[in-house]
Amino acid sequence: MALIERRAGIGLVGLGGLSLAAAWAIEHQRRLRGIRSDPDYPVLSAPPVGRPMNVPALDGTVLHAEIFGAQDAPTIVLAHGWTEALRFWVHQLIDLPREFRVVAYDLRGHGRSGKSPAGDYSVAAFGDDVEAVLRACVPDGERAVLVGHSLGAMSIASWAERYPVTERASAAGLLCTGVVDLLTEHQVFRPPRIPAAVFSPISGYILGAPGTIPAASPSLLDAVIRYVAFGPTAGPAQVAFYERMLRQCPPDVRAGTAAAMSNMNLLDALSRLTIPTLVLVGSDDRLTPPSHARRIAAALPGPSDVVELPRTGHMAPLERPAEVNHFIRSLAARAGEAAVRDRGAIPAAS
Repeated sequence: MALIERRAGIGLVGLGGLSLAAAWAIEHQRRLRGIRSDPDYPVLSAPPVGRPMNVPALDGTVLHAEIFGAQDAPTIVLAHGWTEALRFWVHQLIDLPREFRVVAYDLRGHGRSGKSPAGDYSVAAFGDDVEAVLRACVPDGERAVLVGHSLGAMSIASWAERYPVTERASAAGLLCTGVVDLLTEHQVFRPPRIPAAVFSPISGYILGAPGTIPAASPSLLDAVIRYVAFGPTAGPAQVAFYERMLRQCPPDVRAGTAAAMSNMNLLDALSRLTIPTLVLVGSDDRLTPPSHARRIAAALPGPSDVVELPRTGHMAPLERPAEVNHFIRSLAARAGEAAVRDRGAIPAAS
């Protein structure tokens, strides 16, 4: 009798497992139908591919870059954010090459770029990579418009701290980013009455955990990613598009980069951005909320465009591509006007 009961119990467990697997499969299929019916799905499922180029970084890391648009057009360099890849800029890579030569690259350890041989994912290393891309991908004598999202914008600030800005850049776009106090000001999870001295280490540990992304209910994982990274109007295809990049980012790269960002302070570096600068943020950005954009704008040495997009989260280039592309074009136009003024200020040779 005991043997029969034990076998019956095993059978019930087996049936329970099958039921759970069936429910999981049904949920997964429902999710896929929602993604494929999203108007953004056709674009996000087939990002454009540019002309590939390998860029050697200063420490030997091999960076993957792609070039879009006419070779003789003005250059815009796009640097994506933490746990993303160059295809994050899918909407910009479709639209902007109509007028510009666009260079997009995978940050070290991300996408198709190699890992750092020494495991260096410091903010300084990301800044050095900006210089490497400019040297390799921008024609001699030309100054590029630099646009970074999140970590990509931090990389631009880090680059500005140690390299001659006006020799290689004509303008900078800092999108959805911060340069200091990332762990104390984010709004992802903050229990009430928890002091910053306690909250920051806990927050840093969670964001920089080196493990793989845990398996979870597809709907639950979507809800978490949507809450953390997106605004209220993001579609299911956008969330799934970012989730793929997040899962493909190696855990050690994700953790090493998070640790570097948690100790970052690039506020003083902003004083070196003496070029036209765009600061853009989403009103619902929980990772780098608008307080960061206001601090950045206040630290810049000259006038800057500060844009807060309503009902937009951290992924503004995905969520609001038309608006973001408009402001990048406006930034490039300001850079061109500034260059004309600079040339006019130089006395003609006698």
